[in-house]
Amino acid sequence: MRGEGRLLVSDISKVELYAAIRQDLRAGLSKRAIERKHKVGWRTVANATESVWPEPRKEYPPRPQKLDPYKPFIDDVLRADLDVPRRQQHTATRIYHRLLEEHGMRDVSYQRVSAYVRERKPQLQTEQMTARRRSERFVKAAGFPRSKTLRDFDFGANPSVDPAMIRTLATCGWVKEGLPLCLIGDSGTGKSHLLIALGTEAAKAGYRVRYTLAATLVNKLIEAADNRRLTNTIARYSGVDLLCIDELGYTELDRRGAELLFQVLTEREERKSVAIVSNRRFADWSTTFTDAGLRAAIIDRLTFGGNIIETGTHSYRWARAKTAEPTDEPR
Repeated sequence: MRGEGRLLVSDISKVELYAAIRQDLRAGLSKRAIERKHKVGWRTVANATESVWPEPRKEYPPRPQKLDPYKPFIDDVLRADLDVPRRQQHTATRIYHRLLEEHGMRDVSYQRVSAYVRERKPQLQTEQMTARRRSERFVKAAGFPRSKTLRDFDFGANPSVDPAMIRTLATCGWVKEGLPLCLIGDSGTGKSHLLIALGTEAAKAGYRVRYTLAATLVNKLIEAADNRRLTNTIARYSGVDLLCIDELGYTELDRRGAELLFQVLTEREERKSVAIVSNRRFADWSTTFTDAGLRAAIIDRLTFGGNIIETGTHSYRWARAKTAEPTDEPR
């Protein structure tokens, strides 16, 4: 009783209870008397004598609910609704009836489904906003010269490019595995478009991507070597998950430039992906890389285990320009 000076476990914190037990022990009370005084068991008294701090409360896993098996379906529906007009989005009632009709849900009330929908919808909206901002940062950090998407690529105008292959590459499995990609073809066949679009998909997926022209990359490596900053510069180009090199083969590289480029490729070999664009087939790279041994080593690193996509020789960009309507506007 409180009037008799007894402390109940519910009246004080466990830390205070342990302190009171230890104080009673020092005062000479027996353990049995302490158990009766504080209305606790012998184990509590024993624990209080060993430590000032009680053991942390044991956390039990949440009890399973009847709605749990259907939560993934509800989440998928709500995620899909994030990108459709408000009037086309699912209501809790519609989701409930779909669960009944399509998934045979039983013994789950509409109120429970509705409460879960109200709880999850703002959470998923926040997750989407966070993911979108993150992907925008990654795309911006890649340094693409212009925006290109796979949706804008005209596969009908260039039958040399296999849409199924490009869709597979857009899943970024090759980036995850650190494999190379080579896009080879004449000017106007969509090589750079595909390079930027696939690089954008990788950036949106959370991979660190960097775009550069081949000549720009080599010039920066030469400048870094002259200023004794080569190690740091190579590390910057080696650290990203996907390095996109455009216009490789358009200009001749001297031995020093080719050797520096080879160092970057070697640092990334079988660890991080490289995607290149070239207007020349590998057999014609002798004018770009004059040293035969170095040329073979570079080609090996750009092709081993990777994909080679030939975009053909027919320039659909030139074909479009010829069929475009004449205009008096300046070009």
